[in-house]
Amino acid sequence: MSDASQAGAAAGAPGPSTPSWAAPAPPDPRRWWGLVVIAIAQLMVVLDATIVNIALPSAQRDLGISDANRQWVITAYTLAFGGLLLLGGRIADLVGRKRTFMIGLVGFAVASGLGGAATGSGLLFGARALQGAFAALLAPSALSLLTTTFTIGKERSKAFGIYGAIAGGGAAIGLMAGGLLTEYLTWRWCLYVNVPVAVIAFAGAAVFLRDKPERDRVHLDVPGVVLGCGGLVAIVYACSEAQPRGWGDGLVVGLLAGGVLLLGGFAWWQTRARHPLLPLHIVRNRNRGGAFLTMGLAVIALFGMFLFMTYYLQTVLGYSPVKTGLAFLPMVAAIVVGSTQISARLLHRIAPRFLMVPGALLAAVGLFTLRYLTAAPAYVSHVLPAMLLVGLGMGLTFMPVMATATSGVAPHDSGVTSATVNTAQQVGGSIGTALLNTIATSTSATFIASRLADAARRSAGAGLTPAVRDGIVKSGVVHGFTVAIGVGSAIMLLAALVAGLMVNGRPPKQGPMPAADSAESADAAV
Repeated sequence: MSDASQAGAAAGAPGPSTPSWAAPAPPDPRRWWGLVVIAIAQLMVVLDATIVNIALPSAQRDLGISDANRQWVITAYTLAFGGLLLLGGRIADLVGRKRTFMIGLVGFAVASGLGGAATGSGLLFGARALQGAFAALLAPSALSLLTTTFTIGKERSKAFGIYGAIAGGGAAIGLMAGGLLTEYLTWRWCLYVNVPVAVIAFAGAAVFLRDKPERDRVHLDVPGVVLGCGGLVAIVYACSEAQPRGWGDGLVVGLLAGGVLLLGGFAWWQTRARHPLLPLHIVRNRNRGGAFLTMGLAVIALFGMFLFMTYYLQTVLGYSPVKTGLAFLPMVAAIVVGSTQISARLLHRIAPRFLMVPGALLAAVGLFTLRYLTAAPAYVSHVLPAMLLVGLGMGLTFMPVMATATSGVAPHDSGVTSATVNTAQQVGGSIGTALLNTIATSTSATFIASRLADAARRSAGAGLTPAVRDGIVKSGVVHGFTVAIGVGSAIMLLAALVAGLMVNGRPPKQGPMPAADSAESADAAV
């Protein structure tokens, strides 16, 4: 770009080489109400990945779901959501972000109503898969609407601070909501609750959201859809099956290998496709690629912690579903403070990595402190400080990660870029849950077997009392959790390292941010 063009772009006017869509438009006075609508929809999508966790035992009893099949209440949602995100992002670019957003809301509400009214396991599984499919439309269209609506430095930081708080705290809010609804109503309301929320969001979208018209025509890359979505479905399914089967199971290994091959074929095809599903300059960009990887690694550790702490609070400490949900409230508050009061205020002043790296380090320290949990009640002394550190760290990390990942992207690629951010989050959550759960269960089994054998030898044939046996089992369960969370802490340190080495972008400029549609101009914009 010439000096004259650069000067024009800096002043907010389109230069000779600046695309017409880069010219700043007057800010929409309804944009903050639009942010409320986007936030409501995104919260609904994120919390639905965890809201049924606490309700699952009740649903299993009510519908007669077997232990072997109960995981499909979770897996059906994550499989459709994670596998179809890239397609959902490109559909948003193809038919319009606002239209896709509203279609996603209607479909999500219908699927939620079907799930809540389910009279058998098959209908519930199908409804959850349908929820995931429409979530794959909602999530990328919501983030791309946010990206194209807020383009000015301070406003963009504030908007992404709110969005980052939802992304980091939505899963914990889901646990709280699931506990309250299950205990005081029924498990069905964990699904029914989405219907009025979606109706409110739909009405708000019709009034407050505005989609900018595009000059560039977007095409659907059908071979890319088959290869990319097929690879993602295979990997997410493999991670889900790794929990009950183990990582060495033939089906799991086959799915992982097939998924990697399909994604390899997808990457090859994207270099040759005339209209690629995921233009490779989006992921080749150093800052954007670093943000995607940081997100994936951070979520691996975070979702593992959610799983273990839910079980620790309920099965070890004996908390009720409501008390378990409320125990996560301090972490949610810390995420909100980190995103909206620290990251949002500092991102336009300092480079993104100076928020990401300290945030990931804080979260790693918080996770590491959970290595010292015991079977004795330890919420105030161990759990609460750890949750505050993890929450603050995630608030510092998620907001600049999302802002960096979506910065400098041409409007016709904003949907698929937003989908890639969500894919990193979803696949990271699936891998983290399966990987860390496998580590926890295998470690617990070894610990319990060893301690029971030692106790039996010491009892000299007198047998073990139920109290002794229960104490060993509880200690073994907690030991497995602490080892797995320790691994999660190391993964969070890796996320800090990736952010520090790969993300070298400067603070966003105060004026309107020009979008970019090449790798080189994206580097300048970030």
